[in-house]
Amino acid sequence: MTAVADLMDYDEVLERFDPVLGLEVHVELNTNTKMFCGCANLFGGEPNTHVCPTCLGLPGSLPVVNGKAVESAIRIGLALNCEIAPWCRFARKNYFYPDMPKNFQTSQYDEPIAFNGYLDVTLDDGEVVRVEIERAHMEEDTGKSLHVGGATGRIHGAEHSLLDYNRAGVPLIEIVTKPITGTGARAPEVARAYVSALRDLLLALGVSDVRMDQGSLRCDANVSLMTKDATEFGTRTETKNVNSLRSVERAVRYEMTRQAAVLADGGKVTQETRHFQEADGTTSPGRTKETAEDYRYFPEPDLVPIAPPAEWVGQLRGTLPEMPAARRQRIQTEWGLTAEELRDLFNSGAVDRVEATVAAGAKPGDARGWWINFLAQEANSREVELTALPITPGQVARVIELVSTGELTNKLAREVVKGVLAGEGEPDEVVEKRGLKVVSDDSALLAAVDEALAAQPDIADKIRGGKVQAAGAIVGSVMKATKGQADAKRVRELILERVGQG
Repeated sequence: MTAVADLMDYDEVLERFDPVLGLEVHVELNTNTKMFCGCANLFGGEPNTHVCPTCLGLPGSLPVVNGKAVESAIRIGLALNCEIAPWCRFARKNYFYPDMPKNFQTSQYDEPIAFNGYLDVTLDDGEVVRVEIERAHMEEDTGKSLHVGGATGRIHGAEHSLLDYNRAGVPLIEIVTKPITGTGARAPEVARAYVSALRDLLLALGVSDVRMDQGSLRCDANVSLMTKDATEFGTRTETKNVNSLRSVERAVRYEMTRQAAVLADGGKVTQETRHFQEADGTTSPGRTKETAEDYRYFPEPDLVPIAPPAEWVGQLRGTLPEMPAARRQRIQTEWGLTAEELRDLFNSGAVDRVEATVAAGAKPGDARGWWINFLAQEANSREVELTALPITPGQVARVIELVSTGELTNKLAREVVKGVLAGEGEPDEVVEKRGLKVVSDDSALLAAVDEALAAQPDIADKIRGGKVQAAGAIVGSVMKATKGQADAKRVRELILERVGQG
């Protein structure tokens, strides 16, 4: 029999099977406190310092719902075109794991706060895929286990384990899709695009920092295969806690090729959780996947039901920002960008800075050029995010204005920006302190031109003879003599005038 590690060629997978996806995304909310207690909701910190009797599940402690978390859940549901439940409640999801101090997770089961929505996802070539949302429900996060010893960092082979309950009780929203069918060869791409679009939406809502590297956004990727003549879905696997967009795509593709090899060899896919291996893009078995009945859900007796008034839901709908897809379309239309330029702009992470620079008076092309080229390079050299650079969109807009009015060349403008980044003040102050303004006095420029022509008589003769392209060498000499502060175009005009070619 074929080993589980064997894979089927991807094209053959598509000839024989249809993939079915189900994506569960867990989002940590950025509330100040945890879901059911007053402990700080902060990433990191010394182990077991952001804890209290409630989030540790100690006897006699009682939970209280975080109102801001409920508000964020409703806003997320509205942004995902969901229906908002007029009445819902929490439930206890019972299972044992050492990093869950209560031995149950306070979650929602059959009565989620938001349900029956959708998110339209745009692929790289412009194709739009509608991903239907089954539900978005509230719950609390678990703690973290650190397995010490062994080669993999997992419990198998470890010498001992450490537990940190700082994360236990952090507010979570779990967003669950309906089965995603009909995507064929593009299934891995759709999975990645969906998580990317969802991340952008959550960031626009301001409800989470969506840091996949820190676990504040995690994706569980469910994959199954159907033979071409099948009428029922195949057995699924759930690859847990995939923490990057690229890994989501790789995990889906790998599971498709792995499951296909198992089925083609007459085997059966085991319904189980799996772990994604970043190093080689493979998945490995976790534990046999439970069903809902195994969790013995029952209503949480210590929390009252939640019944958001319709008026409040309407008010929250009014707080929704421009949705990312609509924003992309508006920016592309207003700024006249190609699809490739739009993609590069959003991928650069500079769109907010560019838009603010345009709002401060700059032309879109100029603003985009500064942020995604020169300033992006500065951010990379400093190993910081673009938004962490000590320069504002208004300051960049002022530099662009100085270039457009001829007071600075592009080279001088870069020096001005470096001065601002170094903390030397506003752009005009840097210009003054460094003496960077363009030399626009023709008499001063003519003196530099005459000196350059006299120093290079052979080139001067070529220009007089009609080889005007040779003027570039003289322009270079003048620019060097004026420390780059001359207007190169005006210098060229003066050179040609001096040799009788103007």
